[in-house]
Amino acid sequence: MSDLDIKNKVAESGLVNFDLSQLLPKGKRVGIDLKDFLFEGLILKEKDFREKVAALNAADYADAYLYIYNSADAIVPLWAYFLLTAKLTETAKKIVYGNREDLEVLLMHNAVQTYDFTAMTGKRVLVKGCSDESIPENAYIELVEHLKPLVKSLMFGEACSNVPIFKN
Repeated sequence: MSDLDIKNKVAESGLVNFDLSQLLPKGKRVGIDLKDFLFEGLILKEKDFREKVAALNAADYADAYLYIYNSADAIVPLWAYFLLTAKLTETAKKIVYGNREDLEVLLMHNAVQTYDFTAMTGKRVLVKGCSDESIPENAYIELVEHLKPLVKSLMFGEACSNVPIFKN
């Protein structure tokens, strides 16, 4: 090796780079507002509600991640959520009650809980700090919980500029 050869010290360091966004489930996200199923946007009439749910084309929600919410100032009985979920559960990938953020938190929770981190055992791990994807903050907390017992050290950021989190 000559003096002019460039060494990649990061690659030689044995550092494992981990991008949490790689766990983010791919697929479209769709929100369903129960206000659209209410009479004049205010009152749930069971017969009308059932007709509107029955008229939904479940194929429109195929392989989508759905979040059901209610933007109206109306009290919606719990069975309405049951009915809508029962209609779409066979085609949607996942259905949650709440807003888009609630959906993302749950999806990332499930992804972190089911990911096999054993390949990082005893390694120095750098969790990527910047991503093109929006990652819920809670996912980083759960990631630390999973990695702390396994890894030799944990850092956050980029290889050239990172924040040490802990060393075992």
